[in-house]
Amino acid sequence: MDLAGRSAIVTGGAGGLGAACVRHLTGLGLKTVVFDLHEGRTKELADGIGPAATAVSGDVTDDDAVLAAIAAAQQLGVLSVVVNVAGGGIAGRTVARDGTPHDKDAFVKVMNMNAIGTFNVTRLAASAMSRNEPTEDGERGVVVNTASIAGLEGQAGQLAYGAAKAAILGMTLPMARDLAPAGIRVCAIAPGTMGTPIMLGAPDALKARLVETIQFPKRMGKPEEFALLVESIVRNPYLNGENIRLDGALRFPPK
Repeated sequence: MDLAGRSAIVTGGAGGLGAACVRHLTGLGLKTVVFDLHEGRTKELADGIGPAATAVSGDVTDDDAVLAAIAAAQQLGVLSVVVNVAGGGIAGRTVARDGTPHDKDAFVKVMNMNAIGTFNVTRLAASAMSRNEPTEDGERGVVVNTASIAGLEGQAGQLAYGAAKAAILGMTLPMARDLAPAGIRVCAIAPGTMGTPIMLGAPDALKARLVETIQFPKRMGKPEEFALLVESIVRNPYLNGENIRLDGALRFPPK
């Protein structure tokens, strides 16, 4: 895809992986909307980048907020790229060691912020992109969703997070098939242990344990490496309907 005159939305754009995507995409020439729940961080990042970025704060499950982000992107250029990074998780077993069942509301919250939010942004943004003028290949847009290897091999205590990320992985192929007539591609990235500010701030003993089963490179992934994969998906018109691991050959142990 020729990126000239085009714009993007990055949800969770003020966080570790999202901010790396915003910086990388604007560096490629895409005007980018930083869409994030955290108003202060969102505005600070966009202001730091300059005219190539615009801040929109809001919840990915809120239709009005999503539509505001879409309108902002269309003011910047032809909305052609959506990167869904917004999400999060909690720790909790199906039944705790003391016999307490997993909190249902907490499970629903994690599903909402990951799977429902990803679906909501994609359905509204894809509707807008479907009206773009197509390229020679008939392409009108690209959606990159963020899952996790927890959606493939979740550990004990990752029930809600693993289920939410598995839902995102499960959306990829049917979304790609649904949106093929509109010329919109869909892929998902399943990162392993990434060196976001939150992870880098963890105790040294925990960081060492997290890196232990990574094969090579023997370190956490860099947010910039996530952004590089986003770029590859956007630029390569034959990548579609794929869930792509980004994990240094990490395989999660059971716990």
